[in-house]
Amino acid sequence: MPKHGRKPTPTAITCALAALTLAGVAVGCANDADTRSPRPTDQTAELLLQVTSVHEETGMTLLEGPTFDEDGHLLVVDVTAPPGEPKVMRVDVEALEAETVFTDEAGVYTSAQFSPLDGRLYLTDIMGGTIVSITPEGEDETVFFSGDVDGARMHPDDVAFDEAGNLYVSDTTGFMSPAWEEEGRVVRIDGRSGQATVLAEDLPAPNGISFDEDFAGLWVGQYAANRVDYYALNEDGTQVETSHAAIHFDGGKSRIDSIAVDAGGNLYQAVHGQPSIFVYSSTGRHLATVTVPEEAAEGLDTATNVAIAPGTTEAYVTVSGEDGGFVYTFDALDEGIRQSNGG
Repeated sequence: MPKHGRKPTPTAITCALAALTLAGVAVGCANDADTRSPRPTDQTAELLLQVTSVHEETGMTLLEGPTFDEDGHLLVVDVTAPPGEPKVMRVDVEALEAETVFTDEAGVYTSAQFSPLDGRLYLTDIMGGTIVSITPEGEDETVFFSGDVDGARMHPDDVAFDEAGNLYVSDTTGFMSPAWEEEGRVVRIDGRSGQATVLAEDLPAPNGISFDEDFAGLWVGQYAANRVDYYALNEDGTQVETSHAAIHFDGGKSRIDSIAVDAGGNLYQAVHGQPSIFVYSSTGRHLATVTVPEEAAEGLDTATNVAIAPGTTEAYVTVSGEDGGFVYTFDALDEGIRQSNGG
């Protein structure tokens, strides 16, 4: 049987007809291959070190909130640390050592990020409904925010700072409720006055939150809906001008957690329920999947967040499970910026 080559596709036929119709006019048509998305690239993260073990009092450990200080040390929080145990730890990524920075009796801290306004480390207490700040050395604990927002208590999960030092917080109220009970919000808190305003409400337990690469809008991960929304902000960041569902995550029993963004605008979506990071372009294309080694995956069930060392492509992910809390490292697709350093 003679070989006639590949059968013309509808796209190719349409382009040919357009070229004939517009005789004498050069018409450019993309080849089918140009419009196809490349296959996602798998990457296996490498173990950096173990930071925590499962706590006898709480029955688990959960590392979160990776962020780099000015000296290049990585700070992480342990969400489930019991009273008096290390709740913020500093990891020396060169010496492969970890030390305690801060602890208290009641805080349940789920994220950490340094403010560009005062250089202090801000911690969100998801159960206490407060945001506290400490010095990089873990001293001078100060309650930055507490109380209701528009008459309702907040459960602050993740935080993103704008360039002026204002906080954008995911209020994950409803994270333990059925998905149809949409009680969550996105709250903006003035970095100087502490005044809080609601930017979006009636959301399905928002979790991850990060500015895009140029601070024009927010990526917000909806934990109870397994999707990432994009909120375009007005010029001073005080209102959401438009919003839409941007990325849908087919996670089965796993759910999306925190979000980091690199200098190229790529999103690093952490996942609660599997030790993986899914990387997407700003147009929603799945670019890469980062997993832990197969032999380690049985004892690790969650990858909570990513930090990319500023100005480098050295990425670090907090991973936890019945084997303990670990930091793994991998090569990011682009360099680290503020949007990939905590939250």
